[in-house]
Amino acid sequence: MFLHPTTSFADVSLLLRKIAVTAASNPSVEIKQDGENFYIRTATPVRTTEIRFRVGEEFDEQTVDGRPCKSLARWIGENKMECEQKLLKGEGPKTSWTRELTSNDELILTMTANNVVCTRLYVRN
Repeated sequence: MFLHPTTSFADVSLLLRKIAVTAASNPSVEIKQDGENFYIRTATPVRTTEIRFRVGEEFDEQTVDGRPCKSLARWIGENKMECEQKLLKGEGPKTSWTRELTSNDELILTMTANNVVCTRLYVRN
């Protein structure tokens, strides 16, 4: 990509955000469960993340924007789990996620950063 000399860094940031949204618009998610142990792999053309954790035990993870954190997942319903994230260093918004498996075999992922909420619906192939 070539940038015109008058292009600002703010414009580049917007362009990169648009590319990221496009690339992440159809992620592949794999979830494995063995009792209270979980493995979740999310893959897009841009990035692949994997986490392994046990419900009720703190684990290392990264926030969506890549900041290292300690996370703690717990059940808040029969088919719904919530995970609070605490940054290991620096400051930033309070972040968390929930995952809920519906009776229609859909997965609802909700990510929260302070008062900003993003919800994504996954359908089983």
